[in-house]
Amino acid sequence: MIPELRTDRLVLRGWTDADRPAYAAVNADPLVMATLGPSMTREQSDAHVDRMIAHWAELGHGLWCVALDGECIGFTGLATPDFMPVVEIGWRLGSAHWGNGYAPEAARAALAFGFDERGLDEVVSFTWAGNTKSRRVMEKIGMTLDPTAGFDHPRAQPDLNPHVLYRIHR
Repeated sequence: MIPELRTDRLVLRGWTDADRPAYAAVNADPLVMATLGPSMTREQSDAHVDRMIAHWAELGHGLWCVALDGECIGFTGLATPDFMPVVEIGWRLGSAHWGNGYAPEAARAALAFGFDERGLDEVVSFTWAGNTKSRRVMEKIGMTLDPTAGFDHPRAQPDLNPHVLYRIHR
């Protein structure tokens, strides 16, 4: 079961089939996907939801649906990338919801869960070096750039490399 977290304005909760159309719209938004890679089809977006649900069952942490007034606006949470042995915090919100502080608000709740409930000692986050919006969220939630840990993401488009890595410890 996916635990539910509440912030002042948001609910981080498990995914439902009703969330799939709104999440597909996020993944089709060219502003959102400009720093992540090509837009996703509905089928690709639905497959991503399926993987996020499976991640929870497998690892006991994962990516929550972020709901505002009951509607899915994207995700935040903890993931374990298959190409490095870390727990990563990440977020993806529809561009209509940018600039309201939702990403750091949701990310702080996810970090607290990771440290307090999962007993993690460290969480990282990474993004394309040019993604200033995500880098700003990382800084707002207390993460620090590790200048020695930059890398080329193995699945990123060539123009979306190099990546930078930020860290935070319990």
